[in-house]
Amino acid sequence: MRVPCKREIPMKLDSVEKRAEKEFSQAQVALAAEDTQAALAFIEKALRLRDTPEWYSYLGYCIARQRGQHRKGLELCQASLAVEPDNPMHFLNLGRVHLNKGDKIKALQIWREGMAKGGCPELLQQLERLGTRSRPIIPVLHRNNPLNRYLGILLNRLGLR
Repeated sequence: MRVPCKREIPMKLDSVEKRAEKEFSQAQVALAAEDTQAALAFIEKALRLRDTPEWYSYLGYCIARQRGQHRKGLELCQASLAVEPDNPMHFLNLGRVHLNKGDKIKALQIWREGMAKGGCPELLQQLERLGTRSRPIIPVLHRNNPLNRYLGILLNRLGLR
C-alpha cells in the first residue's frame, strides 16, 4: 500500500475546496435568478464537499422556499447568524424565510437590523421591494376603513396615486 506524500494531501483537499466553492458560487447565481430548486441542489453538493456553517443560511432559505420546512429553515439561518453575526446575507436569508412563512413584519424587522449591522445591496433591494405604505386617502378615517381601502385601490389603478 502506497502512503501519499505530504504534497498530495493538501492538493487533494485544495481541489475539494475549490469544487465546493464552485458549487456554492453556482448556487448564488441560481439564487440571483430566483431558481431555488437548482440553488438547493448546488448548496447541498457544496456542503457535502465542505461543511461550512456560513453556508447554512442559504440552505435554510432554499429548504423553506422549496420544501416548505420553515422551522428547519429558521433554525439553519439562526445558526449561521450565531456564527457570523455581522454578515448581512444571513439577515437577508432569515428575513426571506420569515417572508416566505407569511410573517412580513418580522422579515422587515430582521432586514432593518441587517442594514444597521452594515447592510448590503440585496437587503436594500428587499426593503425597497416591499416599499412603504401610502398615507390613507381620508386621513381622519382609519386605514382599514373600507372607504379608504377601496378609494386607494381605485386611485392606484387609475394611476392617480
